[in-house]
Amino acid sequence: MPKTATVNVRINQDLKQGAEAVMKRLGINASQVVTLLYRQIELRQGLPFAVELPNETTRPALQDARDGKNQQRFSTLDALYQDLEI
Repeated sequence: MPKTATVNVRINQDLKQGAEAVMKRLGINASQVVTLLYRQIELRQGLPFAVELPNETTRPALQDARDGKNQQRFSTLDALYQDLEI
């Protein structure tokens, strides 16, 4: 199927550069990403990821993560697993 449609968007320059750096590492370009997104929207009949507002439980946890509070650090993966009891 020939590609004949154009999509124009305006986004933050830093966001664009950061996302394009990731795409480059993945070996894909912005057009391919948009095509993948549109294809998934069409197949799923909706967005291919949850779009939700944080609830009363996650809101404080997200703020703590932004502020660097209430975080545990582990020197090894084994130490993390031991703390999680797995």
